[in-house]
Amino acid sequence: MALPEAYREIKLQNIDLFKRGKVRDIFDLGKNMLMVASDRISAFDVVLPNAIPYKGAILNSISDFWFNKTRDVIKNHIITSNVDAFELPLTDDERELLRGRSSLVRKGDMIEVECVVRGYLDGSGWRSYSDTGKLFDIPLPSGLKQGDRLPEPLFTPTTKATSGHDEYINYNQVIEKVSKDVADFIKARSIELYNMAHEDVYDKGLILADTKFEFTYIDGDIHLADEIFTPDSSRYWDRESYRPGGPQPSFDKQYIRDWLSEQDWDKTPPAPELPPEVIEKSVEKYLEVFRRVTGTSLV
Repeated sequence: MALPEAYREIKLQNIDLFKRGKVRDIFDLGKNMLMVASDRISAFDVVLPNAIPYKGAILNSISDFWFNKTRDVIKNHIITSNVDAFELPLTDDERELLRGRSSLVRKGDMIEVECVVRGYLDGSGWRSYSDTGKLFDIPLPSGLKQGDRLPEPLFTPTTKATSGHDEYINYNQVIEKVSKDVADFIKARSIELYNMAHEDVYDKGLILADTKFEFTYIDGDIHLADEIFTPDSSRYWDRESYRPGGPQPSFDKQYIRDWLSEQDWDKTPPAPELPPEVIEKSVEKYLEVFRRVTGTSLV
């Protein structure tokens, strides 16, 4: 078993690192890429000094579960997540390091739009509605409460910011970026995927409040890419405890954000160290959503 620090920053002897994101370490293999989910965690656009044990394996395994489940809806960029099938110059220790937290994927040209779908009124959507009575520029009925289910899932795309926060863009701006045909396609697939996953997890005692997708061109066709329906890209609530009218307990990193918001920190690097009890509680939340979504335990 590798030391925890090895899971925070993935290093391989014979493959050069291409990009280190907030969570993922990406290795360029020419036509393909190796995407590895580390145990890093970010909040308020700052990577925190602590790792969350098992987080990378949970995120990668949940994505792999959904990529397999949604293949009939849209093609995706996954080649394999089976580390033993990677034909790469890896040592035995490196294969164990990557096991469960890595995917070999086809390289594509990313569509520069974050495809957000909201089924419930929360987060920045709730703040927008509270201020204007609209979900950004989309009219909504009056009198909705925080956490209410929307009349229908709504497509609220954003920019893909390389730093700072993504910003909402309206549908006409998406069309200007990518063409009407592509905009219509990614909107329709995003809503279809959301509806499929919402129904699936609702039967498992969860509510999928909102989520986001990324799409890429591979050989001229649009494919689903990056991650899908993970606790980092989606807001999961417990169906039994769901009570509209205020914040809902969630299975994402909101627990960590709440703790950080109580600290004397200006939300710029460096972030404060997380206490052991916050790390432990976060691990419990990630493991629980993995178990409930996939029906299995993390090995």
